[in-house]
Amino acid sequence: MRTSEQLEKIIHSSHHDPFQVLGVHFSGKNAETATLRTFQPHARKVDLLIDEKRFPMTRIREEGVFEIILDRSTLADPSLEPYTYQYDILYHSGAVQTINDPYRFLPQLDEVDRYLFNFGTNYKLYEHMGSHLTVQNNVTGTVFRVWAPNALSVSLLGNFNGWDGRVHPMRSLGSSGIWELFLPSIGENELYKFQIQTSRGERLEKSDPFQFYGEIRPKTASIIRNLNRYEWHDDSWQSRKKSTPPYGHPLSIYEVHPGSWKRDPAEPERFLTFKELADSLIPYVKKLGFTHIELMPVMEHPLDESWGYQVTGPFSITSRYGIPEDFMYFVDQCHQNEIGVILDWVPAHFPKDSHSLGRFDGTALFEHEDARLGSHPEWGTFIYNYGRKEISNYLIANALFWLDKYHIDGLRVDAVASMLYLDYSRKDGEWLPNCYGGRENLEAIEFLRHANSIVYDFFPNTLMIAEESTSFYGVSKPAGQGGLGFGFKWNMGWMNDILSYFSKDPLFRKYHHNALTFSIMYAFSENFILPISHDEVVHGKRSLLDKMPGDLWQKFANMRLFLLAMWMHPGKKLLFMGCEFGQWTEWYCKQSLDWHLLEDNEMHQKMLIFVEAINRLYRGNPSLWQQDFSFEGFRWLDLEDRNNSIISFVRYAKDRDDHLVCIFNFTPQTFYEYTIGLPTGKKYKEIFCSDYQIYGGSDASEMKTYTSQAKPYAQADFSTTMRIPPLAGVILQPVND
Repeated sequence: MRTSEQLEKIIHSSHHDPFQVLGVHFSGKNAETATLRTFQPHARKVDLLIDEKRFPMTRIREEGVFEIILDRSTLADPSLEPYTYQYDILYHSGAVQTINDPYRFLPQLDEVDRYLFNFGTNYKLYEHMGSHLTVQNNVTGTVFRVWAPNALSVSLLGNFNGWDGRVHPMRSLGSSGIWELFLPSIGENELYKFQIQTSRGERLEKSDPFQFYGEIRPKTASIIRNLNRYEWHDDSWQSRKKSTPPYGHPLSIYEVHPGSWKRDPAEPERFLTFKELADSLIPYVKKLGFTHIELMPVMEHPLDESWGYQVTGPFSITSRYGIPEDFMYFVDQCHQNEIGVILDWVPAHFPKDSHSLGRFDGTALFEHEDARLGSHPEWGTFIYNYGRKEISNYLIANALFWLDKYHIDGLRVDAVASMLYLDYSRKDGEWLPNCYGGRENLEAIEFLRHANSIVYDFFPNTLMIAEESTSFYGVSKPAGQGGLGFGFKWNMGWMNDILSYFSKDPLFRKYHHNALTFSIMYAFSENFILPISHDEVVHGKRSLLDKMPGDLWQKFANMRLFLLAMWMHPGKKLLFMGCEFGQWTEWYCKQSLDWHLLEDNEMHQKMLIFVEAINRLYRGNPSLWQQDFSFEGFRWLDLEDRNNSIISFVRYAKDRDDHLVCIFNFTPQTFYEYTIGLPTGKKYKEIFCSDYQIYGGSDASEMKTYTSQAKPYAQADFSTTMRIPPLAGVILQPVND
């Protein structure tokens, strides 16, 4: 290509490798002639500076191309490396600036890293892509990289060049599809975007897919940020986590939307930062006895009403809640207070906002071209192309990023069912079958298996949790056994059944008894978490307390009974914020929880005390968590008394002498001299009842020790008689001799 043609491409910001034109180029038999060229469309005059000597450059194109040709023999020090030089620029505005030429530096990303990315196995991709503060040849600056394989050209935009895409074109790193440029003197907190010229001549302005931080909505620029500055103090927590598998330990999760848990009373429209939340949320959760906090998505997203589930910056902490160090501080403080942190992670889809991932280089890069595969009809979003190795790599690296840079303890993967099935939320004719003619998304299945295996390789004992609502086989079984490789799965079947049951008037519950007992049929087929999440208290579903039938007393009694039955049922626990004190209204993402209820009403205060008590009961009894995922940890005592709506069962620790008897009465009737089955001939003492007055109950239980009789009853070999309070659960423990 002739120099004039190359200059035209530079001037029109369409050159795939501006280093062929700009920077320094040698010619002559012994490379004795050096030609230096720069494109400065806003400059009135440019001088070349070498070893404190000034050489005026010639404007060879009106558009702002400046050039100078030097002979090495004319230099004061012929041995001086001619790559070490600067430009002194006088702009039309009158401003003067001395810069290092970005086009004198060699490529920084090596071929191995490029190959691994294209092969789908560069798992620490976030260490290379995006913007990174660095030093090249003793010059400080930032190196930028972006993947846009179908782009005609890519340029940087920012305040540093007046948001002019002509000034800083990037170089293509060949078939990798990666573009790179090192900008000297550009430091932290600078705003930037990528200008991408498509093969059709469009010019797109895109945020960095790997941005670590960005502007607060509605602005969309990426921000250069160093994530390696924070000093962590959670070594002991991390050490215990590596050596402690979570399955046989307590797991009681408090789900939080950080923007609406609590707002500043003086400025209710302002979000609290994570540093501010740390001072109030962590002590609150610790006092209540939850083991983990699960945060709804904290990645950058444009729309508050999406609750964070329409992510535009998967590697970026949202600027709504402060700076990255604020979130690091929050996680660090959680760990120092023995609380784990789980993030909602959204690899199922991404929004169509023009600055985001969609049609990133003018083509369907992150998504499928065919809308039947690449567009989600229910949510109006794009679907990731899991079969493309670079996209699989992007998402797996993103999962590792949060575990690595922010010390996260687990990821709850959103909308897994939508990933598994090609016909999810689609009518006939709106989806394409897989290569075998089936509805399973084979590429997504392989991606999930790959992602889970790599996460566990890098970060053993991470909580990988699937929100999956179908009967897909082996969600929480290892990939080697034909499963998806998750550690846990949300038990959506239990959730739907139990909420349906509790919504019924107690008079009619006997007709729906199976809803109480059916979940045990499959309780040990997966490693289940019992979820009462945000999805159950929005969109007209009413709050958990308001779902309960009856008068005020009965509503609270039903809710205590509900929570106790949930905490005693096999499986780990998750409860959404506000449920712990009996929020009356549905959750709304733009306002704080109704904390005034704790000031105004004793029943709400007692509900909070109750949740603290059941967490204490739960964490203090290995029978409630040691064998959550085995039939060995559970035994029915009586599941047939549907006429009285009473059930009873045993929860066992690995030591079967360590067990609890759980009895539940789902009617407002008190039962006197009720016969209950017992698993052994030991004496049993009452250790807990949801009807205690301290929790808002009627104190109708006997609170005593019971003697077993060798009389079989229902499914038990022994029995006794006892009083069972209304709408209440009673927990008995064997008395050791």
